[in-house]
Parts: sequence; structure tokens; C-alpha cells
Amino acid sequence: MSDPDVLIVGAGLAGGMTAAVLAERGLDVHCLEQGDWPDYSAPVHPLAFDPETHRRWPRLPNERNSSADYPLTAEDSPIDPLMWNGVGGSTVLYLAKWHRMLPGDFRVRSSDGVGADWPFGYQELEPWYTEAEAQLGVSGLAGDPAYPPGGAPPHPPLPLRDFGRRMAHALDSRGWAWWPGASAVFPRESAASLPYSAAAAGHDLGAVSTGRRATVKASADVSHWPGALRAGARLTTGAQVRRLLLSRGRADGVEYCDAQGRIRTMRAKQVILCANGIGTARLLLASGDTASDRGAANSSGMVGRNLMLHPLAAAVGVFAEEVDGAVSPLGAQLQSTHFYETDPGRGFVRGAKWGLQPAGGPEAHLFSYPWTSDPGRWGAGFAATMRERLGHSAMWSIVSEDLPSPENRVLLDPRVRDRAGGPGVRVRYRQDGNSRRLLAFHLARACESLRAAGAHTVLQEPLVRASGWHLMGTARMGEDPRTSVTDPWGRCHDVPNLHIFDSSTWPTSSGFNPAATQAAMALRSSAHFLSEESW
Repeated sequence: MSDPDVLIVGAGLAGGMTAAVLAERGLDVHCLEQGDWPDYSAPVHPLAFDPETHRRWPRLPNERNSSADYPLTAEDSPIDPLMWNGVGGSTVLYLAKWHRMLPGDFRVRSSDGVGADWPFGYQELEPWYTEAEAQLGVSGLAGDPAYPPGGAPPHPPLPLRDFGRRMAHALDSRGWAWWPGASAVFPRESAASLPYSAAAAGHDLGAVSTGRRATVKASADVSHWPGALRAGARLTTGAQVRRLLLSRGRADGVEYCDAQGRIRTMRAKQVILCANGIGTARLLLASGDTASDRGAANSSGMVGRNLMLHPLAAAVGVFAEEVDGAVSPLGAQLQSTHFYETDPGRGFVRGAKWGLQPAGGPEAHLFSYPWTSDPGRWGAGFAATMRERLGHSAMWSIVSEDLPSPENRVLLDPRVRDRAGGPGVRVRYRQDGNSRRLLAFHLARACESLRAAGAHTVLQEPLVRASGWHLMGTARMGEDPRTSVTDPWGRCHDVPNLHIFDSSTWPTSSGFNPAATQAAMALRSSAHFLSEESW
């Protein structure tokens, strides 16, 4: 097999979109993915009770204990980092919530004196948001006054269910702004018209019920990998990358363990890391020379630092009437950024995005937040409690901006090893006082809105431990090599043919789910990569 022009590590959203763009331009692209294709042979029904679901689709890598995973210790964190290692990455299990960052999210240092400004602003990324939404068939509504004018999602938003309408009226009654939620869920009949997804028209929804049978969830294994492979990209699954191969200041390729346990090497002209905010940092730290022990591309000492996990709170309202709370798509019905920007009178900086979603089916009521802290879900009152809540509940998920701290970090843990012999990961993360005050304020307002909508019971979870899907910030981008790992396009300052296209490059986290910005960033970086390299 010939050496590729471009070697991509990781086949998730960033890796899939990058592979599709580069292969379409005629580059020889090869992607190594440590997991496999997801197995949808046992789909999850939203109203079914199947205890096997959580064993088939576990979110915690150590609980999953798959050959695709590396050991991950989070004893020093109140939030468990979550991920799905396989083709499609964590989009296989995401709820398809689609949120652009606000213009102010790119300049929090200038506006609020915290974090760091991004080396570019919203307007530069806006065309790539629009392009990503077209490629993924996003359903949403343009015109949100929180944003400047720009492109619109190609499909209308998913219709508000009863609980969505109730909450909209409650927010209106208080003068609190809201907007219909956007989702990477699109009508099944539109699949054939999407640029990359040929398989989507006949594809099931996957591991979580984020739509109806008439819709398709745009996870990267469905939305981009079929088209990337048709364009000539190659994909090797079960390939666990151990380290980067470096010489004379450049990346020659990688060393990896294949599905049969053999150690192999793959060389390439250019290497692009898309292994998420933990996996990318792990690989860089494991690839340095033993004399320096700093890892690769780490003259700044920033690799692994400034990990951001989006502390999440949740509030569930229970209504006397049926409110469609078990059959609605699990993405956001509507969102509110009314309290998003800094108000000095609140005692904290920055804010949070509220996303309204159904409380889900029977399993969600037993195993998902905030039900897990409610003793009433088991015991003698189990049946009555389930009858009272199933279909009668709605939930606000409150995603808070996570300010970067160099002490929140990813470290190698040589005490444990993956199947390739590589070190595990230890996450060291602390929620600061600003974050706790921020979430407490937003949770109180969200509970108030549920009561205003008619909920007779409100359950809340001030900090959801099993919520760390959003892995950002461990290889920060910037203009100055002394304080950043990559330039604004994702090229490593220290290793010019090594690039990072995932969310580890983000200087700050915003308070929004990262998929939309991750997709836009991958497209932007891929376009610049093509313009800069001489092929």
C-alpha cells in the first residue's frame, strides 16, 4: 500500500468532513480509526424498556471496556469525560443539537477580561457554518435576533410538541427570549440530495432516538463517510495509533496497532489529528522524545492544558397532563440565550444556553439525569411514579460556558495501558467558583420557567456528572507560538506538516454544544489546507 498524501487520525465529525473534502479534491487520504463501524442491528426504540441498551451503547469508555478504547481515569474531576470511539465518533450517540456560537463568544478576553480571544471572529466562520448545515441537512430557523444576518439551515425546524409550546408561552410571559432549536436531523426524502450521504436514505437513526422514522440523524458515519469513501478516501478501522513518528522537526507518519494486534507504521506527507480534546492531547504527549518528556508540538507547554468540559445542570418539570414528553425527538425543541451574556450584577461572568428537550422514554426516567438522584423512581411507588412522569415531563439542559484554566488538563497515566501498549489518560479538572455561581443562577431561573409553564413537580441536578461529551481546549490555537500549539488554521507551530482540526484547538468553549462549530472549523481548516499545500 502506497503512502498517502494525508493521514487523518480519527473518523468522527472532524475526520469525516475533512476526509470527504480532501478526497473530493483528488488527494490520497487515509484515515486510521481505533474503533469500528457502529452496529445498528439492535436499534433503540424510544418507548421500549430494554436494560441491554446501556450495555450495548455505554458512554463511559471504562464501562464500555472495548478494544477501541484507552483507559481513562477521572477521579480528579466532578465530570466524567464521555466519548464514542468508532466511525462517526461521538456523533453516533449525540442528540444532534445544532448551535452556532454567538459573535461575542469569540472575544471574551476583550469583553469580559477572562479566557482568551479567538484569532478570528464569527463573521469569518459564518460561511462555513452555512456550508456545514447544508452538508448535514440541518433543520432550523434563520432570523434569531441574537445573531447577525447569515445563511439559513436547509430544512425548517422540527415542530414544537406540546411541552415546547407550553414552555414558549411561559418564557413569553416573563419576557425571556427563546428561539426554535436547530437539529442535525433532516427529512429522509432529502437524503439523496445531500452532497455526501448516499446511504442515509435507508439508514436507521442509530443508537439514540433523535428523530422519527421519517427523519435521519446526521452522524458522521451516515452523513460523510459514504461520500468520502466513494471519492477515494481509505479508512482502516481497529487501528489504535500509539505515537507520531517525528524527524527533523516534521511528522513522518504514525505507529499504530492494527485489529490483529500487529504493530505497524504508516507514513504520509501530512498528518491531521481529529481524535477529540482528550485523544489528540494524549497522542501528542505520548510522542515526544524521552529527554524532554514534553511531547510533540509542545514548546509552549500548552498541550493537555485548558481542558474544558461544559459543566451541565438539568431541570425536569412534571405536568399533570400528557405533554408529548416521551415521543419527541431528543434534540432541542427550543433554546434560550436570554441570560447568556455577562451581567455584573449576577456575581459571575459569561452565561449558559438552555435547551428544552423531552424527558424521554422509560429508560431515561430510570437511568438519566436528573432522575438518578430521585429515590422515588424505585421501590413500592415505582409503577405509580412511572405513570405520573412518562410522557408528562420536559427537561431543560443548561450548558454553561467553561472558562479555560491551565490547571484543568489531560495527563498521561503510564500505570494503565491500552491494547497497543500506549499509556492511559488521567483527567485533572476542577469546577471553579464562577462556574458554580453561574449554574446555580441559571438553574433557579429554569426551574422558575417550568413552574410558570404549569409543572407541579420540578426535579433538578445542579451538576450532572455523566455529561462530559464536550472535550475542548487541550491544544489551543493562536498567533503566538509561546502561548499556543497551532496557528489559527490548525497547523502546529512546532511541526509544520502536523495539523489539528478538532475542538482541542479552541481557546474558549462558549456555552453551546460544539458540533456546529466543530463542523464549520473542519471545513474552514480543510479549505485553507488545500490552498496552502502544493499538490
